Amino acid sequence: MASAAALTAIVCQRLRQPLVLGYILAGLVVGPHLPVPLVADPGTVHTLSELGVILLMFSLGLEFSLRKLIRVGPGVTLTAVIQCSLLVWLGFVTGRAFGWTTLESLFTGAIIAISSTTIIAKAFEEQKVGGRLRELVVGVLIVEDLIAILMMAVLTTIATGAGLSPLSLGKTAARLGAFLVALVVIGLFVVPRAIRKIVALGRPEVTTVASVGLCFAIALLARELGYSVALGAFLAGSLVAESGEEKLVEQLVQPLRDVFGAVFFVSVGMMFDPALIAQHWLPIVVLTLVVVIGKIASVSFGAFVAGNGVRTSVQTGMSLAQIGEFSFIIAGLGLSLKATGPFLFPIAVAVSSITTLITPWLIRASGPVAEWIDRELPRPLQTFGALYASWLERLRRSEAEVSSQRLLVRRLVRMLAIDAVALVIVVLVTALASDGAYTHLVERRELSPIAARALVIASVAILAAPFCVGILRVSRKLALVLARAALPLSPQGVDLGAAPRRSLVITLQLGLLLMVGTPIVAITQPFLRGFHGAELLFLGVLALAVAFWRSAANLQGHVRASAQVLVEALARQTAEPKEEKPPPVVTLLDSLGEPVAVELAPEAPAVERTLAELNLRGATGATVLAITRGTESIVVPSARERLHAGDVLVVAGSREAIEAARLVLAGT
Repeated sequence: MASAAALTAIVCQRLRQPLVLGYILAGLVVGPHLPVPLVADPGTVHTLSELGVILLMFSLGLEFSLRKLIRVGPGVTLTAVIQCSLLVWLGFVTGRAFGWTTLESLFTGAIIAISSTTIIAKAFEEQKVGGRLRELVVGVLIVEDLIAILMMAVLTTIATGAGLSPLSLGKTAARLGAFLVALVVIGLFVVPRAIRKIVALGRPEVTTVASVGLCFAIALLARELGYSVALGAFLAGSLVAESGEEKLVEQLVQPLRDVFGAVFFVSVGMMFDPALIAQHWLPIVVLTLVVVIGKIASVSFGAFVAGNGVRTSVQTGMSLAQIGEFSFIIAGLGLSLKATGPFLFPIAVAVSSITTLITPWLIRASGPVAEWIDRELPRPLQTFGALYASWLERLRRSEAEVSSQRLLVRRLVRMLAIDAVALVIVVLVTALASDGAYTHLVERRELSPIAARALVIASVAILAAPFCVGILRVSRKLALVLARAALPLSPQGVDLGAAPRRSLVITLQLGLLLMVGTPIVAITQPFLRGFHGAELLFLGVLALAVAFWRSAANLQGHVRASAQVLVEALARQTAEPKEEKPPPVVTLLDSLGEPVAVELAPEAPAVERTLAELNLRGATGATVLAITRGTESIVVPSARERLHAGDVLVVAGSREAIEAARLVLAGT
């Protein structure tokens, strides 16, 4: 087994493919499903693979801390929540469409929801990806890993007999919460101090043995209490990370993790049955498409709403379009708990293998694809995308300054969470009671089946309506508060920021609605027949999308008028004695952020090139509002406009985008 893994790993390294694929191929070679006289003992490999899972999760816990989660910020949290919720729902619906059981469909949703940290890290390392894109992807992965830990705990409890009743789920959540709180509180008092004292001994072998022993002890405790060993190992790593010695421990444990992690992926390959793959080729193809398309769309949208620009958002979505190690762990969990049939594990392996193969290509193509999408967007959306990042930048600065607004925002967030939780409870309770109510109306009240069903649906709608309206109203109010913080009301009689503020309100409300609505749909879907929750969310999103398009069209006219004002101000400034550098643009209109004037030097590479050839907005996220050329002024120039030496370009966008635009225009 070790020889086969080493050989396939070397081959994959030579071919610049992820090592995970090599280990899976080694498992296929030494597994029982190919006529190759190299069959490893499945029992031994399975035992060793469990050690690999424990050490992998322990290493992941070493990289996690509460400080790191706070540092990644709400933007990546919004992106990860939308992506995971949507993929869980899509996986569940796909499983039910193929006739799988409710539990199998739930595990399918969890399997395809989490992207692969290992595969992305390797691909980024090989392609030298860094900067803002790497930070954003890593932040989303951190939140996704935490969501995966939560899903594994819930699925374990459901699969061991708790079922899908709200009462049992409530008890499960309370029991899980008590376990986590007790372990974390006691562990924080004991583990960090103990690790620091052990490290102080200066004996690396003692530190290694103690750390691994602690990892297995907490994993065993979790198993005895009915949870997965992966959850216990993750918590052990998190507690060790609080000691401040996580880097040292990680270096010492890494060789063990790599060896047993390789064994884990070999065991995954041993379960890869070509006959089952051939039998279930259609679900594999469908789930692969769901993973790639669903992740690209949901991550790109979430990242854009978080203020990352079209280019970075699309690149993030294309980087995360795969599943990996967590998918194997969740699929193996379902198999060990007998919650899923034997077909689901090889399906997960096949989908992961396909998406792993195309991940480097997607990352490599993400830049050109993002530029093409930005170039082909309608003009109002291009303008909105460039200004939106600058508005959120202003929002972050104003939020840090105005404490009263921060308190109001927190109160509205609490109200939104209360409405969401109440809606989930109402839907779950009424959905479980609907069959009994339907039977009572038909048998006791002698209503027709159609009338009884209509009465039950109407009752559920009446009970849920106040909370749905509450979510819409609170999200609207919260979006309005945030928009006014970014674009304050004008003290003069004319509100010059009305059109931009309207666009910002709708966009923020759309993001809030999806952040709240997609988890609600994912949680309640197993209890509902059909897609009622998804249909309602879709109608709300569609209505906001129509309103957004209208506001974006109005914004285009506002920007044109505002750009004319800026051009006139720039003309007055340039009429004065010339300075060595181009004068700053006086910010007369807050809605345009902080535009900057950039003068093209005669030797600049941008001279005699069109804006389309430069692809300034696609490459940097900034947009050109106007160009002044001597006495001539061009407001909101088209992509065909050719630049000349001495042109002064008024560039708008976030500070980072404007600085990048300066470098592009200067040729550096």
